Amino acid sequence: MGVVRPMQVRVPCHHANDQHAQTPTPSADAADPPHKGEGNSCLWETLMSMKRGAALLVALITTLANAHAADHVTVGTVGNSSDAGFFIAMDRGYFAAEGVDAVLTPFDGAQRMMAPLGQGELDVGGGTATASLYNSASRGIGIRIVADRSRMETGYMFQTLMVRKAVIDSGRFKSYADLKGLKFALVAPGGSPGSALNEAARKGGVPYDSIDKVFLPFPAQASAFANGAIDASLMIEPFATYLVNQGIAVRFASSEDFYPGNQIGLVFFSEKFLKERREVGERFLRAYVRALRDYNDAVIEGRFSGGPKGEAIVAILARNLNMKEDQIRGSYVQAISPDGKPNVDSLRKDLQFFLAQGDVTDAKVDLDKILELSLIDKVVKDLGPYQPKRD
Repeated sequence: MGVVRPMQVRVPCHHANDQHAQTPTPSADAADPPHKGEGNSCLWETLMSMKRGAALLVALITTLANAHAADHVTVGTVGNSSDAGFFIAMDRGYFAAEGVDAVLTPFDGAQRMMAPLGQGELDVGGGTATASLYNSASRGIGIRIVADRSRMETGYMFQTLMVRKAVIDSGRFKSYADLKGLKFALVAPGGSPGSALNEAARKGGVPYDSIDKVFLPFPAQASAFANGAIDASLMIEPFATYLVNQGIAVRFASSEDFYPGNQIGLVFFSEKFLKERREVGERFLRAYVRALRDYNDAVIEGRFSGGPKGEAIVAILARNLNMKEDQIRGSYVQAISPDGKPNVDSLRKDLQFFLAQGDVTDAKVDLDKILELSLIDKVVKDLGPYQPKRD
């Protein structure tokens, strides 16, 4: 909005240039409006004109302020590259264009978002579909899955089965069957990486329970690889590239080899946000999908392209993640649907795994009641089919 300048009020005064005008003298009726023809009518007209001008100015400022007021939306993030859609939409003004004031709130884990989302204290969350999500849903806590945030697809190496190089070099690990007895790191129990590990174990004919699992966040996993405390992990970027470059671990296989289309990250809405401000949620997702399409235009063969579009997204991520641009360029990236639609089949597979492991305790929990994809469907219909415009 441009600068609002004070309104200039042109006062019509028939006495101002009248050489016969007399200076009004006070009287007992000075507090009353002057009557037509009296010497102080010019002063009265001036005051009334200024009053009307001030009222018009206040009305103008109020109208402009209301026209530009944005809807405040709180967004929980875990501060990794899977939040790319949020960062791009903010950086390029897509949220602002939709009248959305998106405020990113960092969390140190997706599970910590569940309570504030369920209570409506947080409008939007970016995380993963963990067992805690389904357990919360069975208790009536209102959280809905509305869009994709990160996933795997053919040609992507964002999520890989990593094995410590010393274990490979010793001949201890040669195939999926050799997962048995390995000390394998997962971020937490009841997470989607556990479901993916189960698929790798099945491919090798190995019981899931025969793998020695330890639970560490990704940064701690990198350190554990370096000091020999773990043998293998289902690792994501940029940690995987770091471990390879340091000669500490080896990429054995992309998770695409044993779990095609694994849904990794999701966008959640609180049920309160959906019910009370559904139209705002639709505008939020419209901006988000525009950002996802920019993201897809910048990716070629699982990495950011070296062209202008790829470099622009690299710069946005570097600023928001406090990372060096070269580190982002050198890493593989995750797939994200340009239409923002999650892989529902993958979510169903993970839920069945959580139930089998006892991580989800209510066998009647219904994924379809947690999904709310009608908004993303409407947004995609409004925007039209994705037309790739890569570098």
